[in-house]
Amino acid sequence: MISTPDERVWRLSELDLFADLTQDEMDRIGAAAPMRQVGRGELLYGPHRPAEVLFILKAGRVRLYRTAADGRSLTTSIVLPGELFGAMPTLAQRMQQTFAEVLDSGVVCVMTRHDVERLLLTDLRIVTRITEALGARIGELERRLSDTVLLPVPARICSTLATLAGSPPVSVRLTHEQLADLVGTTRETATKVLGELRERHLVRLRRGRIDVLDPVRLLELAT
Repeated sequence: MISTPDERVWRLSELDLFADLTQDEMDRIGAAAPMRQVGRGELLYGPHRPAEVLFILKAGRVRLYRTAADGRSLTTSIVLPGELFGAMPTLAQRMQQTFAEVLDSGVVCVMTRHDVERLLLTDLRIVTRITEALGARIGELERRLSDTVLLPVPARICSTLATLAGSPPVSVRLTHEQLADLVGTTRETATKVLGELRERHLVRLRRGRIDVLDPVRLLELAT
């Protein structure tokens, strides 16, 4: 648990969401926003324990996913540092039937609905940034849904890997099964496509991660 007030404020101040806030404003948010370290595989949220809380990810990655009656899972989003997630109807953030699993050990900040309304939604700067962030997430979801309908599986995998790797590219820390969930296919199919990409020297496969060697070529294959 991260409990030192100065450390909480310092970590919060690094987030774009709280850029240009005064020290007094940061102190008030830090006092109401306990941070804790989370480990890989930890379940932060699930339908079996709903709560109106807002998570702000400081470090690490979190996978949001849903499960079907037959046990299959579908990854709806990969949350990156600085992004928000959780059940907060005031912000149009709903998590019905959604699980939040830590992919990489990191740090999360947790805020109640009362504190969100009291400290965040009264500041136009923060409200604007939250609106932009949620709009970007909706846009990304729409893009992925369009890809699922219009693109074959290999193209979806190429597009997803290039997007997650970024520029300059970094390792994509996903297992074959997690990648399959993210693009809407089976683990076997994802493994087959990754093997073909490896043979073409476009990716390098390691345990629990995928090194993207040529993101530009992957994007070309995705169109």
